[in-house]
Amino acid sequence: MSAISIQILFSFLATAAFAIITNVPRKALIYCGLSGVVGWVLYWGCVQFGGTAALGSLLGSLGVASASYFFSRWLKMPVTIFNIPGMVPLVPGGLAYQAVRNLVVGTYQEAVSAAVQAIMIAGAIALGLVLSEVFNHNIRNFKVKREAIFKIRAKATKPKKKSPQ
Repeated sequence: MSAISIQILFSFLATAAFAIITNVPRKALIYCGLSGVVGWVLYWGCVQFGGTAALGSLLGSLGVASASYFFSRWLKMPVTIFNIPGMVPLVPGGLAYQAVRNLVVGTYQEAVSAAVQAIMIAGAIALGLVLSEVFNHNIRNFKVKREAIFKIRAKATKPKKKSPQ
């Protein structure tokens, strides 16, 4: 089995398992898993091609948020049903554990380094969610304004009826 297949499989399983724990509706479980796969593949691909973990997390969270928005519109469900489980593979839990462990052991320099990395990754995840929401909001507003402009133009170009005399 290739490395990418293993990454996809386990990111799907982790996301779907967290979705089950958080009582996501059954018909949304597969799509929750797919949103987690999208985020993890973007993260993993970025790291494999030389990017930092923070950049990978930013791209991954943008991917999760975009996939979540798409699935929520398609299935007519709230976006958070797909967002929250989809972020699970990106959370730097192991890094935060290493920071606390190094702090307890007394290797303070390694503890600070791991803590800063964990905070940067968490910030990148939050930034990705915010950027995606702003982008989606702007797209929605653009569509509404475009439709309003078309309606105004359609009214202006209609020929006026002559009144009978």
